[in-house]
Amino acid sequence: MATLPSVSYSITVRLELDAGGSAVGSLTNAVEQVGGMITALDVAAAGHERIRIDVTCAARDTEHAQAIVDALGGVEGVVVHKVSDRTFLMHLGGKIEMKSKVPLRNRDELSMAYTPGVARVSQAIAANKDDARRLTIKRNSVAVVTDGSAVLGLGNIGPEAAMPVMEGKAALFKRFADIDAWPIALDTQDVDEIVRTVQLIAPGFGGINLEDISAPRCFEVEARLRELLDVPVFHDDQHGTAIVVLAALRNALRVVNKKLSEVRIAMSGAGAAGTAILKLLMHAGARDVIVSDVHGAVHTGRENLDSNLRWIAENTNPQGYSGDLKGSVAGADVFIGVSAPNVLSGEDIAEMNEDSIIFALANPDPEVDPEVAHLHAGVVATGRSDYPNQINNVLVFPGFFRGLLDAQSHHVTSDMMVAAAEALADVVTEDELGPNYIIPSVFHSDLSHHVATAVREVAQRGQAE
Repeated sequence: MATLPSVSYSITVRLELDAGGSAVGSLTNAVEQVGGMITALDVAAAGHERIRIDVTCAARDTEHAQAIVDALGGVEGVVVHKVSDRTFLMHLGGKIEMKSKVPLRNRDELSMAYTPGVARVSQAIAANKDDARRLTIKRNSVAVVTDGSAVLGLGNIGPEAAMPVMEGKAALFKRFADIDAWPIALDTQDVDEIVRTVQLIAPGFGGINLEDISAPRCFEVEARLRELLDVPVFHDDQHGTAIVVLAALRNALRVVNKKLSEVRIAMSGAGAAGTAILKLLMHAGARDVIVSDVHGAVHTGRENLDSNLRWIAENTNPQGYSGDLKGSVAGADVFIGVSAPNVLSGEDIAEMNEDSIIFALANPDPEVDPEVAHLHAGVVATGRSDYPNQINNVLVFPGFFRGLLDAQSHHVTSDMMVAAAEALADVVTEDELGPNYIIPSVFHSDLSHHVATAVREVAQRGQAE
């Protein structure tokens, strides 16, 4: 599958050339000849004899970016002065900061914000710890916690390398739900140490968002923290993905006029995301599911099953299918992949039932080429931004936590997740719904509000019972 130029590999090249020459007109042609795309061309300085021009281009990857620079430098009369990687420039010094919400213009204001006035507030909280949600940033703060063991598709790259991703997550929390989120990168991958560290810092936060912690450790970390803490704990790689998948599948089934309780689902991937998707789909009404991993279908007769795979075997695959992924896909209505690239072909998709649904979510290369899948399926979704129906966690986690914080919830439940999925799906109106629009844009103005409202209502009902 060919990769198109992307703003993720956007560069700005400062060039100097003759003011009266024909080189300017050759720049676009030079970039296009090597498969790049010019997105902006600005004159930085002009003189009678020479001018400086900033050319901004989108490339496929770093090697392609260098090929674009070489092509520009090869234009007669052009001198390359400087090349800037726009993505790295955005990250210089980090992407988030802390700001004071109160003025500190004089001694009176300082005395209330800090000593001696602040002592009165501290004494009130000491007398009633719940007041911390009302009188501190706890009421609107989330810790984004990682150990750097499963960062994006990069693997175990460590806590320092995970920080740009955690900062980005924090920025998304603020942009889409006005939540103050704080990146916490832990220099340990020991389950006991992670759990204990998060337990120790939890008093300062209204919620814990676990991020990019590899399976199977992430299951134990989340389960233990949920038992220990009085604030909600949410593993976005598991549950954020699951909620968006359920929302998208709900609408995809509407497009092809099928019901969740009646369709046969073939899944590829039994890790953190795959297991969470499976459990939420079953909680929402799915009945006939076969899950496959690198060793084939998960079934009760398979040897060497860990506790997670044992649960899957005991709760899915009622017919005891023991073949490979391709065999499980034949005759299925839905395929959901959270595994590896190119594990299926167009011929495999053609063996599925009519009006099949394909969610090929491996990134950047899906389980099946989306262009090929479209030839045989009724609805196709991926994790990529350059195809319709992108399954992206940012659609849900800001609003989900907004609802939790507003309700001052202490827990996350499956009912909350189903409600969030239904609210997310309902943002797409009947007039808008179609094969290429089953999930709204992350920039939809009502998205976060709808999800937050649904989660808050479920949380408040639980508190009242």
